[in-house]
Amino acid sequence: MGSKFRLIAWIAVLGDQFWLRPAVLVLFCLGLAQSLIWLTPDQNLGAPAAGIGRWGYFGGADGARALLSAIAASTIGVAGTTFSITIAALSLASGQMGPRLLRNFTRDARNQVVLGIFLGTFAYALMVLRTVRTVEESPFIPHLAVTVGIALALVCLGTLVWFVHHIATGINVETVIDTVHQDLCAAIRSGTLEAADIQPPRDLPQGPGMAAEGGGYLQAVDLDALADWAAAHGVVVQLRVRAGDYVPTGFPAARVSAVSAGAQEALDAALAFGRQPVPLQDLEYSVRQLSEIAVRALSPGINDPFTAGSVIDHMGDALCRIAARHLPTGAIEREGRIVVVHPVTTYAGLCDAMFHMIRQNAAGSVHTLTRFLDVLGAVIEVERFVDRRAELLRHADLVIAAARRDVDDPSDRADLEVRYRCVREAMDRA
Repeated sequence: MGSKFRLIAWIAVLGDQFWLRPAVLVLFCLGLAQSLIWLTPDQNLGAPAAGIGRWGYFGGADGARALLSAIAASTIGVAGTTFSITIAALSLASGQMGPRLLRNFTRDARNQVVLGIFLGTFAYALMVLRTVRTVEESPFIPHLAVTVGIALALVCLGTLVWFVHHIATGINVETVIDTVHQDLCAAIRSGTLEAADIQPPRDLPQGPGMAAEGGGYLQAVDLDALADWAAAHGVVVQLRVRAGDYVPTGFPAARVSAVSAGAQEALDAALAFGRQPVPLQDLEYSVRQLSEIAVRALSPGINDPFTAGSVIDHMGDALCRIAARHLPTGAIEREGRIVVVHPVTTYAGLCDAMFHMIRQNAAGSVHTLTRFLDVLGAVIEVERFVDRRAELLRHADLVIAAARRDVDDPSDRADLEVRYRCVREAMDRA
């Protein structure tokens, strides 16, 4: 029980490792080189392999050595250049958009594949180069392998041009915001429901608390396995932590309604911890990343309200996607009986995570406050639940209060008041 979610969490963390795909490509190229060498007859000096065509390599041993040496030297040099460009992009992203955004760059498979292509071509050229022998050394020229080396060099040439374009567009703040927004939309699709969920009981049995083995960031919870165990033992498990929380060692992460054998083992198997949060079951993970971009953009050192406005627009789009869906209530039942209750992201909590930090750092930024009111008004028109619309109006009240307190220019305040009245009118019409 729980091994599946531990494996999923481990794979998610492994995907963030920048070395994985380059290592796989290097191993593939080493295997390709050795396979092509084996396909070459042992005595073939001056006899190219059949089927390489008019574009293949037909030269001698000295030419093959020179060609493979040039490929190896140039590709390892370009690999160093691409690595330097990647580090520069990571430094720029860390300084302007926050260190937590580095994950989106390091886990980008395209960056990893580019580095792997160059390193793999270098390794391929070395493997083939060591087998080329002249007449004095017992002649051997793997014409097919050299031809493939030329093809890999041409692939590296095209890859370099594409990589420069990809990095230039990848560090654009709008591209980064859109990428994180797509992650948020995927989390909304997987973390929300089409129909209303069952409601948890008001009064939960307060049993003994249990601490999970170890601690750290809770990356995933195997709720189904925990519910099956609770149903089999006739108890109710109340989790006190959710995915994304940092759980100190020894903290009672759950309560069980009654003492039951195997409760500790079931809890340890259901909770997967790690050194960093992952977005597997954390709906607010991408929200925090977007908020960090906006907060940094509003800092005096950057002073970029347009980026903050773009983040708010994407937040509004996410709320509009949620409007037709239901959030989980945190109750899981088996055979008509609730057996597990766990904390979940509420609509109010989601809105707080989206808007509080940005509003608190947008003091006096008329453009940012304007985007707040416009977006909140648009979401209110889409939202169909009364309690959610009331929550959106609460944030509009907080925004206009900040505007009345921090905006000095009377005309700017008047414009914000007009937009606030539009929000109220949208609320009345809804």
